[in-house]
Amino acid sequence: MFEGRATVEAGWSGFSYIVTNLARFVRPDEITFSGVNSALPMLACLLAKQAYPFDFTYINVAGGVDPSPSKVPISSSDPVLAEGSRSIFSNEDFYDLCTRGLMDLCFLGAAQVDGIGRTNVSCIGDWHAPRVRLPGGGGGAVMLPTARRAVTWRTEHSRRTLVETLDFVTAAGGMHGVVTPIAVFVKREGRLALASWHPEASLEEVRDRTGFTFDAKGAGPTPPPTPEERAGLAALDPEGRFAADAKIRLR
Repeated sequence: MFEGRATVEAGWSGFSYIVTNLARFVRPDEITFSGVNSALPMLACLLAKQAYPFDFTYINVAGGVDPSPSKVPISSSDPVLAEGSRSIFSNEDFYDLCTRGLMDLCFLGAAQVDGIGRTNVSCIGDWHAPRVRLPGGGGGAVMLPTARRAVTWRTEHSRRTLVETLDFVTAAGGMHGVVTPIAVFVKREGRLALASWHPEASLEEVRDRTGFTFDAKGAGPTPPPTPEERAGLAALDPEGRFAADAKIRLR
C-alpha cells in the first residue's frame, strides 16, 4: 500500500510508527521487559538502547538482562537474546520483580483493549462457544496488574481491536499506553486518552476507527522520528524483514 506524501515527509511508516512510539515509553534508569511473541517491543527496547542518551535495564522473555545479541532474531524468545547478558532470568524472576513492585515497564500483547485499559487474550465471542480461542493470559495476567506501567500495541487500528466491551476480561490493572499504526494512547484519569496521531491520519479518523470514547485534549500529530531513532531502526532492520513480516497497514 502506498502510504502517501505526508508519511514520506514525516518519516513514518506503520511499522516504524509502532516501534518508535513503543520505544518512547522507555525511561531512564528503569527496568523494562518485553515478552513472548513480541517482536515489535523487542525492537523498541533495542532501539531505545541505541537511540537514547540514557541507561535502562532491558530484560526479555528469553532470559536476557541487558544482552548484546550477535544478531536481531525474528522471534522475541530466541536464545540469542540472552547472549552477553549480565545474568539470566527465569519466568519466576520476571513475576517476582513485578509482584515486588520493581518492574517499571512491561510490553504485553493483547487481542482486544477497552477504554479503561483492560485486555482480552482469551477468546473472541462467547466464552462457552467462542469464534476464536486465544492463547490465554499466561504471564500477562500476572504482570499487567503488578507492573508499575504496561504498554500494549495493535498492528490493526479498528473497532474490533479497540473495543467498548471486551469479549472476555483476561487482565486489568497497570495499563499505561497503547500504540497502533495511527495513534498513541496514554492512560489519564482512569481511561485511555489520545496522546497523538499519525500525521497522515486525523483526530476524526482515530475517533471513527476506535470502539471506545476517549479524551483528546492536548493531542496532536506525533512528532517525526529523530535522526537517532531513524538510524537505530535502520541498523536493527537493514533489509526490512521485520517491516515486511509485520504487514502493518495504515488503513
